[in-house]
Amino acid sequence: MNQTGLQPLDYLVFCLYLVIVGVYGYWIYKRKSNKSDTASGFFLAEGSLTFWAIGASLIASNISAEHFIGMSGSGFAIGLAISSYEWMAAAALIVVAIFILPVYLKNKIYTMPQFLRRRYNPLVATTMAVFWLLLYIFVNLTSIIYLGALALEVTAGINFTFSVIALALIAILITIGGMKVIGYTDVVQVLVLVVGGLITTYLALTLVADRFGNSDIFGALSTLKKQADSHFHMILKSDNPYYKDLPGLTVIIGAMWINNLAYWGCNQYIIQRTLGADLDTARKGILFAAFLKLLVPVIVVIPGIAAYVLYQNGMFQQEMVDAAGVVKPDHAYPVLLNLLPVGLKGVAFAALTAAIVASLAGKANSISAIFTLDIYKLYVKPNASEKHLIKVGRLAVWISMLIAVLIAPQLKVLEQAYQFIQEYSSFIAPGVLAIFMFGLFWKRATGRAALITAVVTIPLSVLFKFWIPEVPFLNRMGIAFIVLCIIMVTLSLTDKTSKRTPPLDMPSFNVSRFFTIMAMFMSGILAELYTAYW
Repeated sequence: MNQTGLQPLDYLVFCLYLVIVGVYGYWIYKRKSNKSDTASGFFLAEGSLTFWAIGASLIASNISAEHFIGMSGSGFAIGLAISSYEWMAAAALIVVAIFILPVYLKNKIYTMPQFLRRRYNPLVATTMAVFWLLLYIFVNLTSIIYLGALALEVTAGINFTFSVIALALIAILITIGGMKVIGYTDVVQVLVLVVGGLITTYLALTLVADRFGNSDIFGALSTLKKQADSHFHMILKSDNPYYKDLPGLTVIIGAMWINNLAYWGCNQYIIQRTLGADLDTARKGILFAAFLKLLVPVIVVIPGIAAYVLYQNGMFQQEMVDAAGVVKPDHAYPVLLNLLPVGLKGVAFAALTAAIVASLAGKANSISAIFTLDIYKLYVKPNASEKHLIKVGRLAVWISMLIAVLIAPQLKVLEQAYQFIQEYSSFIAPGVLAIFMFGLFWKRATGRAALITAVVTIPLSVLFKFWIPEVPFLNRMGIAFIVLCIIMVTLSLTDKTSKRTPPLDMPSFNVSRFFTIMAMFMSGILAELYTAYW
């Protein structure tokens, strides 16, 4: 086994990554500095991002320590089934590109609360803005920092508290350059995280091959299937101990769609990357991101399954348990990183850091955009200049990061952080999707109905969690969505007092031949994957 922690050559490689990202980000900032002088330029990089920058930024913002550490840990504990979060997201992205994104762009929507204000009323927009800020800061931002610091501590032996602070500071430095800097540096980040992730996957499969006498990594894949057959089923049966996390067909024809459509189509953190582009560029960017999503399980889930098989066969007996002797699935990926040769460990470490920093920067930018444009500008200083709004946005980044840094250490009690993120994000997803879908496609939906739906969403989700705790959280989310849709429709049909808002400008939903062919190709890949690993 190689030495634990990073060696001088690893630090050199890692520092080279930081220098490249820093210099490139500064060059991008100076190259198009005129567009950063406006709030739309700072928050959206309006007209500055190409399709490949949009696609890369979507993935870089989405993939973080929660994937490298959390999803790999779920691969260790559950298996390939956790990949549904990635593969069904690819399908959801196609739906978003065809039906949801065109409406936003046609109506010049910059933030999700702005859409709610335009479609319903200011109270609905502000209520949801507060919900999003709370979710982004107290669940997403804190969990990303926690998992990232955990990875640095286990992999490189870096002090946990120091790691928390360092990750936050690096992300802040990228974020204060605006969406343009985030978008283009994310291209570098994605390249690094894919290369580093594939290196770790190759190592994991090589270890399996050596352990079981396989001639190559393809033989190792067959060995994984034989040694852990239960880990290679996409659709879990009700007697599976992890059925509560991934309840059977729900992942392909049920509430997984609610989770994905709310995340990819109604989420400022994600959709913000597309709102500054024209429709054709934005659609190509989303399609590019969808193809990258197909690759994610290869670089995060397969290493987790390999670590499980190796653990079951006598390896990592000390590394995979905590001081109390409890097996910690989230240790799987960091343990594998420690086995990489000197130099390559630095590349993998850079990949992990790239994923963490990119995700933190994207999340912080969205927090900043919502707070500045949908709360501060409307209620605190309506006549604020563009420069003043940018200053406020940067201050919001610092404050949100500070809050996350203070809370992150409290998450050490979690066993599988990825499931924590998914479950508590699901508290808001049903209401968000109901409000947006009716707002987008049903003219009779009223502001009063949307407001009550928004207010009821979290209490209803909490009630279901404690009232029917034996029901898997994805199914609870589906039940909540149905109840909220009934509330939304009933209140809208019986509401005689709400002022009707002007209808949205509805675009054409036609897609290009190129988009159609690529979307069908990707759908075929998904069908084959689920058939092969049903």
